[in-house]
Amino acid sequence: MLYLIQQELKAPKGQFNKFGGYKYRSCEDIVEAAKPVLAKHEASLIVSDEIVQVGERFYIKATAKILNASGVIAEASAFAREPLSRKGMDEAQVTGASSSYARKYALNGLFAIDDTKDPDATHKHEQFEMTDERIQELEKLIKETETDKEKFNEAFKIFGLDELDEEGFNRAKLLLEKKKNAKN
Repeated sequence: MLYLIQQELKAPKGQFNKFGGYKYRSCEDIVEAAKPVLAKHEASLIVSDEIVQVGERFYIKATAKILNASGVIAEASAFAREPLSRKGMDEAQVTGASSSYARKYALNGLFAIDDTKDPDATHKHEQFEMTDERIQELEKLIKETETDKEKFNEAFKIFGLDELDEEGFNRAKLLLEKKKNAKN
């Protein structure tokens, strides 16, 4: 049954981030797409959170489960670290943003939704690493363009620059360079 649900579920990227210039799917998009498929197979979805401390940091652990009359068919979990703070957000909003992020990736795992690009599609086989030099390059551009770092992180759905993948780094650099050139 899980195989059929995964095959039938279609959760297109229906949201658009104007600042980052990319499409994405939210946790809510996945849940709404899953409801009719789960109903067809007489199954239910339960998503829950728990706070887990690892060392000095707190993480939200989201778990998504598919159940039928016999019990749990499958489950997947994902973690998101709570930042110490986010500008313009109270503590509950910070936790809520981390919860949404973790839930989305738990659902991606459960329903076999792949948010990554196929490396063969770009013919790049080397491993990308968000190095200190790349972070410093973006931090310099953020400062030069007087970009609000919290809004930047929110637009790219990251808590820190070290979380950017190759596509995100290239897109961020391009946008910041355009902003810098327009400012000059």
